[in-house]
Amino acid sequence: MNGYDELCLEYFLDNQSQLFDERVAENLDDAQEFLEDCMAVVCKNIKEVRAYFEEEGADVSYMDDDELEEASEVFSLPDGRFLVVEA
Repeated sequence: MNGYDELCLEYFLDNQSQLFDERVAENLDDAQEFLEDCMAVVCKNIKEVRAYFEEEGADVSYMDDDELEEASEVFSLPDGRFLVVEA
């Protein structure tokens, strides 16, 4: 799990409506600040996403990988990584 590069920020900025009814960021700086404030994480694969949720105490055992990828908090980045944003 690592930091927010430009791809993460741009993808979140363009797709924030996946999780929020109203925009929470208007530009890349806003996106970075928001993601830092809510301690969003970048995971290299769905296995890391599952491990993250389990570490946070969420019961995801009933979800298969496809269902986990479709969760509103999970943003599937174009390069195969995942951005997990818990608001």
